Amino acid sequence: MPDFASPSRRTLLTTTLAAGGLYLAAPLARGQTVTPTPACHDHEEPTRPDIEGPFFKPRSPQRADLVAQGTKGRLFQLEGMVLTRSCKPVANVLLDLWHADENGDYDNDGFRYRGHLFSDASGNYRFRTILPGLYPGRTRHYHLKVQAPERPILTTQLYFPNEPRNLIDDFFSPALLIRISTVTNAPVAHFDFILDLA
Repeated sequence: MPDFASPSRRTLLTTTLAAGGLYLAAPLARGQTVTPTPACHDHEEPTRPDIEGPFFKPRSPQRADLVAQGTKGRLFQLEGMVLTRSCKPVANVLLDLWHADENGDYDNDGFRYRGHLFSDASGNYRFRTILPGLYPGRTRHYHLKVQAPERPILTTQLYFPNEPRNLIDDFFSPALLIRISTVTNAPVAHFDFILDLA
């Protein structure tokens, strides 16, 4: 695995954008391995918020496996850590995930592709789900609410690399790009949340 002990997330993103977005040039379908989220450094910027969107539903079921029976969607694993700005893991953080199905539709009647879990003692989280379909007018994305105990809620979205619509989506942020590894049958999307905690 590459060593990310030196550059910060911001440095890597700035370099990538300055190079004309070369990171976004290779298609996801080719199955390339993308480096994981860079290691945390002291005084990291907190993960930026993003819009909630119109389809959030409270009281999602507590579950890590969101894959619906009979889905034709591409299986995906979303995992990472929840950390403070000084890189300490945060346990018992609520992570509430919701997203469109493989056709770009949200389940507003039930809880298909909706669920929440809590980070473990080492700050880790892991969801099993699918690659969301494209919703009209938006690029591909996951929605999340992230809340440490007794702290404010971070509402944000995570975006996929190599998506043409990233260039035209008004809400897209390169700071919220996941990193994808395809070393297993189901791709693994990685993102570490940095909360505004000491």
